[in-house]
Parts: sequence; C-alpha cells; structure tokens
Amino acid sequence: MNWINLEHLLRPLEAPRQVTQAPALDHAALCRQALQLAGGLRQRGVKRLAVHLEDAAQLAAALLGAWRAGVEVLLPADLQPATRERWNAQVDLWLSDQPGDATLEALLGNALEPADLDLAQCRISLCTSGSSGEPKRIDKQLRQLANEVTALERLWGSTLGDAWIIGSVATQHIYGLLFRVLWPLCAGRGFERRPLPFPEDLQRASREHPAFAWVASPALLKRMGDNLDWPALCPVRLVFSSGGELPAEAGERLHQRLGQWPAEILGSSETGGIAWRQGEELWSPFADVQLSQDEQGALRIASSYLPAGHVEQSADAVEFVEGGRFRLLGRLDRIVKLEEKRISLPMLEQALCSHPWVAEARLGMIEEGRAFLGALLVPSPAGLHTLRNLGRRALVDGLRTHLASHCEALALPRRWRLLRRLPLNSQGKLPQANLQALLLAQRSLAPEVLEQRREGDELHLRLAVPLDLACFPGHFPQTPVLPGVVQIDWAIDLGGELLDCERRFSGMEVLKFQQLVRPGDELALTLRWDSARGKLYFTFTCAGLPCSSGRILLEAVCA
Repeated sequence: MNWINLEHLLRPLEAPRQVTQAPALDHAALCRQALQLAGGLRQRGVKRLAVHLEDAAQLAAALLGAWRAGVEVLLPADLQPATRERWNAQVDLWLSDQPGDATLEALLGNALEPADLDLAQCRISLCTSGSSGEPKRIDKQLRQLANEVTALERLWGSTLGDAWIIGSVATQHIYGLLFRVLWPLCAGRGFERRPLPFPEDLQRASREHPAFAWVASPALLKRMGDNLDWPALCPVRLVFSSGGELPAEAGERLHQRLGQWPAEILGSSETGGIAWRQGEELWSPFADVQLSQDEQGALRIASSYLPAGHVEQSADAVEFVEGGRFRLLGRLDRIVKLEEKRISLPMLEQALCSHPWVAEARLGMIEEGRAFLGALLVPSPAGLHTLRNLGRRALVDGLRTHLASHCEALALPRRWRLLRRLPLNSQGKLPQANLQALLLAQRSLAPEVLEQRREGDELHLRLAVPLDLACFPGHFPQTPVLPGVVQIDWAIDLGGELLDCERRFSGMEVLKFQQLVRPGDELALTLRWDSARGKLYFTFTCAGLPCSSGRILLEAVCA
C-alpha cells in the first residue's frame, strides 16, 4: 500500500486514492473539504471545537481541517445533555449531526493552502465513557496518534493489504478513531462511512468487497450466529476486537467458521494500544510499549503513544511470563470491601459465568444502610429454560448455591436483576453509573419496545417481555406467566398516542386469551383506534400465533 504519514495527509497526491463510498469520496475531495473547513474555522475565530459525527469520512475532514487551522478538537463520548453541560465551557462550538449544532457544510469557508500538520501542536481530546467511574478528558498530541497508526501498519499492514475496512464501533473513541479512520487514511484503505452494529449489516457490507476486514466489539462478535452466510465471509483478512474481553467460546466459534482467530486489542483511551493476542491466553505488548508492575502487581505502561516520559498506572493485575508476554488477572479497582473482607468482583463474575445457566454477569456494590452486592444477569438458553419452567427463585437459589463454593456467604449477591442482554455502550462497555442505576431501580411492569411504526389509526409494535417483570414472582412463582391485566395495561399505555383526547377506561368487549406469554417472549402488538366508537382494538401475537385480543372502551374525560 502507498503509506502517507499522518502529518502529511493534506499534501496533494499524484494519483487518485479512494477514501469511501455511498457517496463516493476520494482523497483529493477530502482534502479540499478539510482545507475549506480550516478556512471557515479561522474566519470565525474558533479555537476549540467539539466534534461528534457518525460519518467517518466527515469526521476525517473535520479533524484534518481543525488541525490545519490550529483548532483543538474534543471528541465527546455522546451528545447527552449531561455531556454537553460537562464540556460546554471548554469548547467554542459544537459540530455534530444533532439539530441546532453547526454542520460541516455550514462551516466551510475560503480554503487554506495545503500544509503539513504539526505533530506537537495539533491536539485532540478523547472522553472516557465512565465505565469505571466519572467520565474524564484525555488530551493527546497528534504525534501519539501518528506513532500508533504507524505501529499498527508495521504489525498487520501486509496481512490487510487492500482490505476494505468495515466497523461496528463508533469513531468517537480511541479504538474506532484509529482503526476506522486514521489508520485507513494513512494506508490508503477504503472504509465504511457509518458503524454497522448488527451482524446482518456487517455481512451485507462485506459482500460488496473482494477483500475486507472487520473492526468490531466483543458485543457484536458474540451475536454472530448460524444465520449468516459464513462461506461468503471467509475472505475476511482480519477480525479486530476491542473494548472488552472476547469470551473464549466466541473466539473459538469465529475460528471454526472463518479459519482464523480474531485479533484482540488491549488498550484504553488513556494508554492507546497496550497489547494484542490471537487465539492465546497470553498478551503480547505492541513493539513501542514498555511494561512493568507496581507493588500490587498492577500493570504500568510507557510507550510512544503516551506523553514523553509519562508512565501510566493501570488497575489491571497481571502476571508476566518469558518473552515479556503476560496474562491478565483482573482489575484491582473492582475489589470491594464488605465487613472488612476484600471481594474481587471479576472473580465472582467469572464464577457465575462458569455456570451453564449464565451467559453474562456484572456485579456491583449497593449501599442501602448495610452494604451488599447486586448482580446483573443475562441467562443462557438453559438459564432461560429454568426461569420459564421453575421460576425466578429456583434460578437465583441455584446460582447462589453454585457461587457459595467460590466465596464467603457475605459476598453472595442479595439483589438480582435478570436482563435479556447487558445495555452496553458503543464501546462494548457498561458504564459504572448505568450498572448502579440498574441495580438500584425497582423491577418494572413495562415492556421493552423494540420497534414501532404508525399507519394512520393503527400502531404496530414489536415488544420483548422482560425477564424480570415485577408481576412474575406472584403469577406464578414456579411458572411465570404474563397476566392478562398487564397485557391490557400495555395496550392502553402504548395506544395513548393514537387517542384524540384524554380518556379513561370504561370497559372491555370480546376479550380472548389464547396462548400463555412467558419471560423472554417477543410479541407483535397491533393497536387500532376507532374514534367514533371510543374503542381501542388490540391483538398480541407470538411467533405468528394469537395470544390475546379484544376491544378496550375508553370514554372521554370531561374538562
């Protein structure tokens, strides 16, 4: 491949060079857009720019343009109100896809001349997701990013060749930024504009290219099932995974289907890449990384991806073996104290996941008077079968008994929340604040709305029945069934947007219950509002079979 150093990306090229497609964009057009943005930012006097763009090509133009104009860039993790409030005072302008913010097109001005970027003066700030505490800002020089993409090309460039880069992860974070934007730009590899978070989308994009590579998360790779056309996906040059540990069974399945092990990347926003592995337990440090340990056995990192002379202290306990490779032993910052006893949450999570009823587990500490542990649990198919046929108590008691052989009684979780899947963010992580909120929340009676569309007076929804509805233990303890009255409540609540005015329940007609609804079922709900008669028609089906139906009479509430 025709490599261009990161600082030289704005130089004119002699030959055309594709960047992306749909719509097509070549390197020359990208540079024109970046230099026009640089002029526009300089005309407006912008010095600090927050950028949140889903389109990776637009992000590339925004970064190159801002750096050419001498503007510092902040990449916020998201655009939530709390995130904006946190960083508002530190930026002059927000450039994003969100209404009300500046757009790339609106900021274009008279183009600046092409020039090399200053590796020491060009700056970017990344924001952590808060997966282990309060979100924070990490400032980096362009030199650190340039060093890292060069090292990645030395390690994997010959294997990738002319592969088209297809990613499932967001480019707002270090992994997506490097692997989906900056590295492909320097190497001359084309890349997908948008993240593709579903296996079917990844497959569709892959089929459009004779050679391709995936930049994925463990969350996506775990969901890649037998329904995909695996022979058509075998030409994948490399499968990258980062953002969390890829379960061994998921890596083994990919190896069986693709004939290669995924390349797992260990790193963080603070450190950049630390190490990698393919089909092994042991991690190999990247070439420019020097590793050591503190007195507690936690990993210390020095590298050219960090500020000169800086040594980053991590909370990852490690064990080194010959050749500088190492194995991870868990995070020391996830060791909590209960009644002066030190409890390793990762160890307990691993113990839970060794049970055939458990697919995933996360633990957290709850302080409500006396401190205790709580567990978020995603049951395996066997665990779901136990829940549906023996009830919640049998499931929880069985897991407590299993866990009792791994820990003292005080470390057994006292609160359990059962989930269909963990609500991971775009980095494949579960932020600490979200974990705590789930553990502290009361069990709900509401459905999980997966899809909905409106067609005139009709509303069509796809719902998931949560595993942990508050009504299940009492209806019935050993065979949880969704009560009919809850189904009616769901129809009334979800049908509210069809109503012409405020109304209240006044009766039912032709009510039928034909099939049991169980935890984990997916339901199709069709609602139709007859305004003239004041009747809301509802029909629940599961796997095409009718579950319940009827007409709900709703009378207008007089003002």
